[in-house]
Amino acid sequence: MTNCHEVINSMSLSHNLPSARMSYERTGKSKDFNTLGMREMQARAFEKRNEQYLLIKSPPASGKSRALMYIALDKIYKQKLEQVIVVVPEKSIGASFYNEKLTRTGFWTDWYVKPQWDLCSFPAIDNPKVANSKVETIKKFLESSDSSLVCTHATFRFAVERFGVEAFDNRLIAIDEFHHLSIDKDNVLGNQFKMFMDRDKVHIVAMTGSYFRGDSVPVIQPEDEARFCTVKYTYFEQLNGYEYLKDLDLCYRFYSGPYLNSIDQVLDPNLKTILHIPNVNSRESTFKGKIAEVGDIMGKLGEWQGKDPKTGFDLVRRPNGEMLKIADLVDDGPERHSKVLSSLRNPDFKNEKEHVDIIIALGMAKEGFDWLWCEHALTVGYRSSLTEIIQIIGRATRDAPNKERVMFTNLIAEPDATEEKVTEAVNDTLKAIAASLLMEQVLVPKLTFAPAGNGAEEGFYYGEDGYKSGAQNVGHDSQSGEVRIEIKGLVQPESEEATKIINDDLTELKVAVIQNNEALAKALFDDDIPPEEITQVYIGKAIRRIYPHLSEQDHEAIRQRLVATFNLNQLVQRENTEANQRNQSGQKSNTAFIDSIRKIAIDVRELDIDLIDKIRPFGDHYQIISKSMNEDVLRQVATVISSKKAKMDEEEAQVLAIRAKKFLADNQKLPDLSSSDPYERRMAEAIEFLKRKVRDRKHDDPIE
Repeated sequence: MTNCHEVINSMSLSHNLPSARMSYERTGKSKDFNTLGMREMQARAFEKRNEQYLLIKSPPASGKSRALMYIALDKIYKQKLEQVIVVVPEKSIGASFYNEKLTRTGFWTDWYVKPQWDLCSFPAIDNPKVANSKVETIKKFLESSDSSLVCTHATFRFAVERFGVEAFDNRLIAIDEFHHLSIDKDNVLGNQFKMFMDRDKVHIVAMTGSYFRGDSVPVIQPEDEARFCTVKYTYFEQLNGYEYLKDLDLCYRFYSGPYLNSIDQVLDPNLKTILHIPNVNSRESTFKGKIAEVGDIMGKLGEWQGKDPKTGFDLVRRPNGEMLKIADLVDDGPERHSKVLSSLRNPDFKNEKEHVDIIIALGMAKEGFDWLWCEHALTVGYRSSLTEIIQIIGRATRDAPNKERVMFTNLIAEPDATEEKVTEAVNDTLKAIAASLLMEQVLVPKLTFAPAGNGAEEGFYYGEDGYKSGAQNVGHDSQSGEVRIEIKGLVQPESEEATKIINDDLTELKVAVIQNNEALAKALFDDDIPPEEITQVYIGKAIRRIYPHLSEQDHEAIRQRLVATFNLNQLVQRENTEANQRNQSGQKSNTAFIDSIRKIAIDVRELDIDLIDKIRPFGDHYQIISKSMNEDVLRQVATVISSKKAKMDEEEAQVLAIRAKKFLADNQKLPDLSSSDPYERRMAEAIEFLKRKVRDRKHDDPIE
């Protein structure tokens, strides 16, 4: 992991913020337009416009809303669907689908929604009469000859309940922020979505800025997802193709006591910031009340001068005399809230950097909230959903002139040093760390792996001397950013399904592993567990549970690539840290990731899967935690975790027994219980465990 000292110096903060730094090439590719006015992602999606079911997985700011406009217009005018209904999770996101003169940039018609069909501009939906009138408006729209309507998820649910799915036949249903759906029986829109799929009389475009939901409940059933044509545009492609933004820092910092005592150590008034304070019922809340907390935060920044009568923004004078304009979205008093929201929807908010300085929010300013100038997304407390973290980070990752570096900071409550509370709080701490770990994996180039000597892959650049037989080859596809690495001992998948999982679904597997608190805790805090037990046993068990029907060879092929991705990303961060320390000027190559991979390959000479298995996943994060967390608390957390020695179960024993066979083949002997190598002892324990199981079964059934 890299240290964030360059950022801290520029921010004039007194504490180091641990960080992973992602650097990008600024190719400008993701902002280029084709002859129809489409950006890279939009053109990719438009190529699939004839598909009945289309799933667009693309990060914030990549242009999903406009991609939908192009596709919808084609479906109405050329594919002869009757209408399009755009469904968004909340009214503020409806602004993304306002009228657009697409003909100005080369498209053959414009996107236009008549005012009466823009239901996101209606009054609040908590008024039953208003909610009912919106549903009636949808009925009028369905009976009209007009082409497009925009409404919220809630309004659409009510309309489907009232009129049935058949009322929407031969129409396009476009669902924004698709991860809000799930197959849970209590998720009404998710169940309605299933009804639409079963009836098969509509077209669906589903859009999400997240590659995963963030909890254990799937968005849709696998058999339904298989009917979708998926368009993927990665975070790396998006950020690497920007014109201005070069560096993204992912930081987290622990605090003790009330968070208000530490907020000024991470909230820099010199940076355009969105601050999300904790929920009033969370462990991080001060229980003073959300309004009082906002007042205290403003007090940390300077002296409150009142409210701007025009915008509703709070005015705070800093000690240096500068006036800060702060948009308070926490105070939900109707008149004040409406004025502040209106000011944030003003075109000046988008176009003028000095329109507002800081936005303080509780549940708002996440999905679909576009603030071009945001440089710092600061969140207090653990967030229950990884999807929410992604959405919050996305608020800062817009490209803008003179905006070269942005940050996401998670300010996390340090576990209380009492035994009862440490045990309870450590899970939240691990989940917050997991979010940062996962984002590191998502924001780097895609890594793919091939057995050593597999041969050059078309489209990959292997350096000035090209692909070398017998050498450690690393290839780079400059178009996609993909890095291809040869590894000795790599097992090849034997089924098409396993190949597809390796190519398309490793991100979902990363979620499953990183969200496993037991595995993460052991990797971070329990030095008694050898790295191989994490890489081979814990990660192997996770894959088997998700794909129990696959063969042992497929399981191993998937596991090896997942572990290689985790550990090579970690080695790259370590190499970048050392490079930064050597290079005091702070200047860094835009191709730092591929440069680091090549250096690792040269240093190691021959990357071997057994060597990679011996690296402790996420081990470098312990160094970060130890610098930020109170030493006594850190020691107690480690003690609590290491004291929870999990009893060996049959599944784990079987995994270790498979490893013992390889050990026997390599060493001409079985693992020894008295070995000085902890992993060898663990394999020997597994053999004894399985022997006891066999003896017990024979004892229980002597006839057999």
